[in-house]
Amino acid sequence: MTVKVKICGVTTPQQAQMIERAGADAVGLVLYAPSPRAVTLQQSLDVKAALGPFCSSVALLVNSSADEVDHVINTLQPSLLQFHGDESAEFCQQFDYPYLRAIRVKPGEDVEKLIEGYYSARGLLFDAWDEQRFGGTGKQFDWKLLPKKTPAPLVLAGGLTAANVAGAVAAVSPYAVDVSGGVEESAGFKCQEKVAAFIAAAKSA
Repeated sequence: MTVKVKICGVTTPQQAQMIERAGADAVGLVLYAPSPRAVTLQQSLDVKAALGPFCSSVALLVNSSADEVDHVINTLQPSLLQFHGDESAEFCQQFDYPYLRAIRVKPGEDVEKLIEGYYSARGLLFDAWDEQRFGGTGKQFDWKLLPKKTPAPLVLAGGLTAANVAGAVAAVSPYAVDVSGGVEESAGFKCQEKVAAFIAAAKSA
């Protein structure tokens, strides 16, 4: 099966259309104000409206309240939620809505323990751990730390670019790969050439 590709941190309808034309399977919308790639709920609605029917929209949330999550679900109706903070399995499950759970991999940590309980997740996204930031770091982590089996499809993120994504797919065999900074001109502004090269490299691996 060809690996799926998610481009995260999309900020405009024009970028979303360019990314979909390049062959992406999903677009990530960062609803986390401190991020340099953050969009408002209204902006995310505009981006989602620009997508065709077969390109998924993923709303990325970080330590939001239950009321805030409900508001995103009711207003945006994304294809998936992506919990990228410190959310517990119980918190993620309470909405009865399809979700990805992001796991930030820290050297020396028991990754298998971190994924316990997230059996209802539609996917587990593994990203590099950073003390200051929740994702979007551009850092790669040691793929040898990944568990041999996961209770949901594995999505690989963290420091991926067109130059290394084919090797990542060959080494990890993920269901999908996720990139943000690796295809940018600057934070929140995707480069058409980098996006096309990334998707081509990932899907040809």
